[in-house]
Amino acid sequence: MAEASSSPDTETPPQKEENPADLPRDSTNDVRTEGEEAATSDPSMYRYIQTDLFTSEIYKVEIRNLPKFIGFNDLKKFLAKHSLNPHKIKLFGRQTFAFVTFRNEEERDKAMRLVHGVQWKGQVLSVRLAKPKADPILRKRKQEEGEGAAGGQPPPKRAEGGEGEETLSVQIANVVTPLWRVPYEEQLRRKEQEVVGVLQRLAKEIGSTNKALLPWLFAQKGKYNKMCCPLEAIRPSPTQTEYRNKCEFLISVGADGEDKTVGFRLGKYKGGSCAVVGPVDTCHVSAAAKRVVNAFQEFIRRTPYTVYSPETYEGHWKQLTVRTTRTKQAMAVAFFNPQKLEEKELDALKSSMKKYFSEGDGRDSGVTSLYFVREGQRTSPSPEDLPCELVAGDGCIHEELLGLKFRISPHSFFQVNTGAAEVLYSAVGEWAQLDQDSTVLDVCCGTGTIGISLAKRVKKVIGVELCQEAVEDAKVNAKLNGLSNVEFHCGKAEDVFPNILNALVSSNITAIVDPPRAGLHTKVILAIRRAEHVKRLVYVACNAKAAMNNFIDLCRAPSNRVHGAPFRPVRAMAVDLFPQTMHVEMLLLLERVDYNSQDQQEETRSC
Repeated sequence: MAEASSSPDTETPPQKEENPADLPRDSTNDVRTEGEEAATSDPSMYRYIQTDLFTSEIYKVEIRNLPKFIGFNDLKKFLAKHSLNPHKIKLFGRQTFAFVTFRNEEERDKAMRLVHGVQWKGQVLSVRLAKPKADPILRKRKQEEGEGAAGGQPPPKRAEGGEGEETLSVQIANVVTPLWRVPYEEQLRRKEQEVVGVLQRLAKEIGSTNKALLPWLFAQKGKYNKMCCPLEAIRPSPTQTEYRNKCEFLISVGADGEDKTVGFRLGKYKGGSCAVVGPVDTCHVSAAAKRVVNAFQEFIRRTPYTVYSPETYEGHWKQLTVRTTRTKQAMAVAFFNPQKLEEKELDALKSSMKKYFSEGDGRDSGVTSLYFVREGQRTSPSPEDLPCELVAGDGCIHEELLGLKFRISPHSFFQVNTGAAEVLYSAVGEWAQLDQDSTVLDVCCGTGTIGISLAKRVKKVIGVELCQEAVEDAKVNAKLNGLSNVEFHCGKAEDVFPNILNALVSSNITAIVDPPRAGLHTKVILAIRRAEHVKRLVYVACNAKAAMNNFIDLCRAPSNRVHGAPFRPVRAMAVDLFPQTMHVEMLLLLERVDYNSQDQQEETRSC
């Protein structure tokens, strides 16, 4: 997507700072049917809004009269230019309005003052307070009641296992592993085609944002099926089933009517569903994890505590996270809402958990690390990682990857498919073109897996990671593997990374980034662009479409906002870390454009 500044906008500030009380007040959330309108007029639809709990819905505005054809990232950049940091942004296709929520009343009111009356792309924006969204389950229930009353009888229900209805095991497989019936070769073909589409779009974006690269780009598109660089054959996962080493299970009423069921949600809450189905027949969950789930489900059914209801905010048991390793270790993390239970009751519960998994029926489940997490109602928009209380066993588990040992704590990131991660990291090592004079910057390093796997080939590895627990693991992992040329820094990449870059004097620096699905913060991308001694960048994208803006900013022409020579994509590859789903990891190698290189200029002219 081309940057908005490529065609200068005229942004006229309001003539005066309006008081939010003087601005237009509330609006409806979207266009509703008559039945929905009736449902949302019921105050009970909003009972999730409580004064002591956080939900950004209570700090919500509607921005009207938006320019046509703008997207999510356009609006996000526009708000950022006005020093606004929204919590959520919701656009509706080609509509010229959007709903934006904020973390507190001050930020919401600031947005109303700064944006109301501003001109953007020829449109004068209007901002007003917006009503919160109705509770999806209550709204659906209200609609069904209304439909039943209108017809004189309640809506019909399909009988469980009735003719034409799929079994619960098939339904849940369709939800969590939607490609489970598709032959694996066809799965790989589809995923590779998705990456082809990403690279073709990136070629168009580079053409729009960096005219100097057009001769080179024209040649690339001619050679590589309209893509900006060659795409190597997709690398499959070594195992296609039971590959996940981490699963997060919800605890709720089962879709079969069984109370206190541990499994995956059959639908989305916003679709009006809270029912779960156990993982016994799912193909991506390991047998070891299923044993832990069965044992834990049996334990909670013996306790007097009910499952937590997101509809009523009552109940206790919420979630079970299970991590397993090749070394036959298993970690179970139980999330529990204490409500108003006294400390002695919680201590008794933890004691019974310990006894059950150490001496009782759960002792053969394979759990070697058992944690208890108190997860009450959210009282802030961005809560830090909740503290984990070790109930029994070791404080961490260990995994082996590429002949190296790694410690994993409850909150630490580790790729969910260990075998495929080895394939991915081996490719990263091949593409990085490292030698004993190289310095590797490992951004969003998690437990240090990528940097540590490359450390013996290079002079130095510097890792950056947000999660303190993961950084501690990374430091331990470096020692476990006898490495002294590795260091790790904790903090937001956008805060820590620029300072690290400025302190480096090496001329042989390769950056390797493996960010979350949303991609890297713009500040990190701009810092990489400014640091012209970073000549090579390996980008590991778990969602290439979401990372598109990062790719574009890395390749766009220098400007007042973007300093430093651009990068250009050199090669790409897909690696299948998530068989039976449409998710795929993409590896993209980018190299710095050297305008001073006569050879490159001649090559560009010859193209």
